[in-house]
Amino acid sequence: MSISNVLPTDQEKCFDALGAEIPCAGSGQDGELGIGIKGPNPRFTERAPGLVQDGLTGLVWPKKGVSFEFALRWEEALEHIRDLNREGFLGCSDWRLPNRRELRSLISHGRSRPALPLEHPFTGVEQTWYWTSTSSAMYPAYAWAVHLAGGRMFWNRKDQISMVWPVRGESPVLPRTGQNACFDSGGARLECPGTGQDGELRQGVSWPRPRFEKTGEDILDRLTGLTWREVISRDPGLLTWPEALQAVAELEEKTGTDWHLPNINELESLVDASRSSPALPEGHPFLSNPEVLWSSTSSGFEPDWAYGLYMHKGAVGVGYKKTARFGVWVARGQKTEVRRQKTEVRGQRSEV
Repeated sequence: MSISNVLPTDQEKCFDALGAEIPCAGSGQDGELGIGIKGPNPRFTERAPGLVQDGLTGLVWPKKGVSFEFALRWEEALEHIRDLNREGFLGCSDWRLPNRRELRSLISHGRSRPALPLEHPFTGVEQTWYWTSTSSAMYPAYAWAVHLAGGRMFWNRKDQISMVWPVRGESPVLPRTGQNACFDSGGARLECPGTGQDGELRQGVSWPRPRFEKTGEDILDRLTGLTWREVISRDPGLLTWPEALQAVAELEEKTGTDWHLPNINELESLVDASRSSPALPEGHPFLSNPEVLWSSTSSGFEPDWAYGLYMHKGAVGVGYKKTARFGVWVARGQKTEVRRQKTEVRGQRSEV
């Protein structure tokens, strides 16, 4: 049974704090748990010349990873999309600049240069930043961009330049970002119709209302099916990556419940792109919001680093496993069989 309505990270290996590959069994890492919805194999299909459909999300992308040979400013990128539609690019006139979740859906967190799935069919993908249609809620003069070499997501100033990879189609699995307003390059709010921005199009699955249900210390996210708990409290409350994994393992054994350190896609699923400080949906029931939260996902670019969610901004970055001290949030929903295997492995280690 699927345990959460989030995309898999595509990470299949596990690594220690120095970046050396280790056996996954009992590690509690993303590579062991493999959480996420399952898609077809092969994932990508070329439906027409130059068009590739992603069977996991249902979205359609140009096979060539750039629709213009040069990087563009953000408003130039939106105008470029309008030009593509007027010209009927690749026989279609419903292209859009992808929102942050649509572009991140292509990322394989187990790979780098580019951070795309192993058997992807795309060509000409640049190892640099790509624009999304989603503005930063904290600083609307900035928009979110995804780095195709390593898979990070951060904001770029809208008068800076990034590449463009348009998308079309609707996804039955990707949630909306939460953004519902539009902004110009200076950050001023403007009317949405005709902009092609995320705030106008609002592509994705609608959020349930209410989204969260709180029972004691447990909080169910009805959008993803994940149950969350308050941040683990330790003095000073921030941990290195090995300490984070150990703390979650101790909590799991203490409570006899399937808690795990969430992968980066599970963490990002909590973000409301219309809000900041924290970037969580309005009225959320969470009590503690550290600036950065560890995920269980190692960086495919440098595995001695791991992904983290910058909760105040909504950014996806990385931290050095041995020294960075981030917060810890735990989730529940993994398969009982995975937990049983983890318990057996830990028991064997204690006997040695």
